[in-house]
Amino acid sequence: MLALVAQRQSPDTPKELPRHQGMDTNSKNDEQKRLASRAFMPYPEVVLPSAVGGPLAGLSFAVKDLFDVEAYPTSGGQPMVLAMSGLKTQSSPVVSQLLEAGARFVGKTITDELAFSINGQNAHFGDPVNPRAPDRISGGSSSGSASAVAHGLCDIGIGSDTGGSIRAPASHCGLIGMRTSHGLVSLKNSLEFAPSLDTCGWFASDMDTFTKASSVLLQAPRCLAPMMPAIVKPRWMLGSDWWSMLNPEVELAHGFAMRGILAGLQAGSHRLTAFSIDFDALGPEISGFDDLVLAFRMIQAYEAWQCHGAMIQTYGLSLGPGVAERFHWASQVTAADYRKASKLRDVFTQWFDEQLGHDGLMIVPTMPDIAPLRSADSGSLDQYRAAAMRMLCVAGLCRLPQISLPLSERLGAPLGLSLIGPAGSDLALLPWAMFLMQSGTRPDCAVP
Repeated sequence: MLALVAQRQSPDTPKELPRHQGMDTNSKNDEQKRLASRAFMPYPEVVLPSAVGGPLAGLSFAVKDLFDVEAYPTSGGQPMVLAMSGLKTQSSPVVSQLLEAGARFVGKTITDELAFSINGQNAHFGDPVNPRAPDRISGGSSSGSASAVAHGLCDIGIGSDTGGSIRAPASHCGLIGMRTSHGLVSLKNSLEFAPSLDTCGWFASDMDTFTKASSVLLQAPRCLAPMMPAIVKPRWMLGSDWWSMLNPEVELAHGFAMRGILAGLQAGSHRLTAFSIDFDALGPEISGFDDLVLAFRMIQAYEAWQCHGAMIQTYGLSLGPGVAERFHWASQVTAADYRKASKLRDVFTQWFDEQLGHDGLMIVPTMPDIAPLRSADSGSLDQYRAAAMRMLCVAGLCRLPQISLPLSERLGAPLGLSLIGPAGSDLALLPWAMFLMQSGTRPDCAVP
């Protein structure tokens, strides 16, 4: 790439209204747009009080249906989970934070079934539409939240990211999307999937809104782990392994943005250095990306089966295509497999953390290509998923923050570039993400 670019009703409690959940206006056009997006769960609306004023006043948000919201059920994208849910009595902390900051709740959004997919497809509740490329999938599993933001139906979309469930739809729908450092933002009162990999994340369509939401959700008193101070002089790293996975036409599609980024870095006397993973230094158990992907899959599958396996077996759940096969595979992963994969993860994480240090910022492509067509067969989607996992697994294994930025496109469809930083650098990444957004579209932009 361097060569290429040289139920109570009172003022303080929710109130049920006889309309569809989250309707902002009585406008028939807005209602039709909301329904056409297929982004939202069709729950009866319960208005949640939010603060008058605050840093997010005037902004709205939607929440992936893995997170509890007071007076709503939580389905996890699965009808049996919905049937057993009941109405929740307490919201997830991220929901409360947004309300306290003045943001207005507009609805719960569809998630891929039990979050075990990055396609943006749900056999039970439907497939959210990707408005930036309506003939292509939205990406998942935070598909509904991404679709809602991309349609302009809300300003902030809350989701989760285990194996790419924020990053994939951000890239596919042309959004800014952040996967936070593992353990930093509370997932209390949400459905678990793979706890040692699960993270909270969010979408926005512009950097100003994204920064405001991030500043609220990453407030130090609310975060569960220490955050790094500002990174004043980053060591810029180009993730060569990620770039080498791209087809030439995809690499070419990133060329304009990368030329702008290089020009901005050079203007600030910064240097972008190619970085490759030294697999020889990692021992015989880690010889390449295939080993990293397998370790990720083993950890994810084992933990997912521990979370949901008993329910699947007890009730004989009817799972959708792809999800059923992945859970069947998960049921075969043993505790010994899990321990081996976890040991490999620890070795790789320690090595990778040392490479990033406290100032390393890495630029990588978010996904292997633009979103697959909605008409793609299951075999093609599985191949795309496999290619995507090679690019997504490192941040997941190493518990790192990653921000996908909508800087490129191909065939008229969005394509994201990502910034990966050290664990706990979430807030410190924000000004540099802003720089990448500006310089990726304006080659004369100066470094902050």
